Amino acid sequence: MPAEAFGRSGLPVTALGFGAATLGGLFAPISDEEAHAALQAAWDAGIRYFDTAPHYGVGLSEERLGRFLADKPRDAYVLSTKVGRLLEPGPGGPGDVQGADGFHGTPNRVRVRDYSADGVRRSLDASLERLGLDRIDIAFIHDPDDYVDQALTEAYPALAALREQGVLASVGVGMNQVAVPTRFVRETDLDCLIVAGRYTLLDGSAAAELLPLCAERGVDVVGAGVFNSGLLATPEENPTFDYAAAPEPLVDRARAIAAVCARHGVPLPVAALAFVRAHPAVRTVLAGMRSAAEVRQNVASVTTDVPPALWEELRAADLLPKGAVLPGA
Repeated sequence: MPAEAFGRSGLPVTALGFGAATLGGLFAPISDEEAHAALQAAWDAGIRYFDTAPHYGVGLSEERLGRFLADKPRDAYVLSTKVGRLLEPGPGGPGDVQGADGFHGTPNRVRVRDYSADGVRRSLDASLERLGLDRIDIAFIHDPDDYVDQALTEAYPALAALREQGVLASVGVGMNQVAVPTRFVRETDLDCLIVAGRYTLLDGSAAAELLPLCAERGVDVVGAGVFNSGLLATPEENPTFDYAAAPEPLVDRARAIAAVCARHGVPLPVAALAFVRAHPAVRTVLAGMRSAAEVRQNVASVTTDVPPALWEELRAADLLPKGAVLPGA
C-alpha cells in the first residue's frame, strides 16, 4: 500500500485509511470478532493509517482499535482521533443509548460537547486510556458546527500548544461541511483536514474554495465519506446519502454515474475512490469497513486503474461536480 508524507511532520499515511466508525457499531452492531477480522485484513493488506473518535460508539471504536494495535510496533502505523465530545456514564439503562447518533451495540455512555481547552486535554487523556496507547499522532477537532468560536479560541490553541510540545504531530479539523473548515484554514495554522462527503462524485462543494485554499496553504486533506454514506457504493440497494434516505434526484444521478462506469467495466466504488484521490490537496482517503470482505473490496478499488475515457464520458454527460480535478489532469 503506497504512502505519502502527511502534515508538517511528514507522517507516512497510506493511500487508503481505515475509518473506524464501523467498529463503534455505525448503522448496526458489530461483534468483537468481526471488528478484529476487519482490522486484521486491513493490516495484512498494508493499511497503516487508522482514524477513530470518542463519538464512534461512545468509545467502543477506540477500545477495539486499541486492543488490536496493542501488539503492533508503535512507529509502524499512524493514528488519529478527535476532540469535542466527552463521554459520561449513561443516566439510564444500556438500552437507552442504543441507536443514539446511529451507533448500536455500544457501552452505556452519553456524549457531552466540550470544545474548551480543558475539555480538549481531558478528551485526549480519556482517548489514550481507552486506546491503551501512549500517544496519538493527529488530533482533529470534531464537528464544531455550533461551537465555532470556542473551537477557534480554545480548542485549537490547546491542540497547537500540544503540537508545539511534541505531544501531537499534527492538528486538524474534521467536518461534514465546508464553511467552518475554510475559516480554520484562513484563521489558524492547521496541518490537515478531514473533508467528509463534501468532495465526491455527487457533491463537489469543497472544490470551490476549501480544497484550493488547502493546496495553496499546504494543508493536507483526508478525503472521507467518499461513498456519501452508501449511495456511491450500492445505489441500487436501499441508497442512503449523508446518513439518511437519499433524495430521488441524487439516486438518479448516482445510478447514471454507475451506468457509465459499467460501460467501461469499472465498479462505481472504484471510480468514487479514484475521483477523490485525484485532487492535489488530498493525501489519503478513509473508508469505513466492517468486515474482511469489505476491506479486500476497498483495497482492490483503491489500487485499480480507471480508464480516462470513463471520466471523459462523465464530463460529457454533465455528471461531474463543478471544480472536479480528474486523475491525470
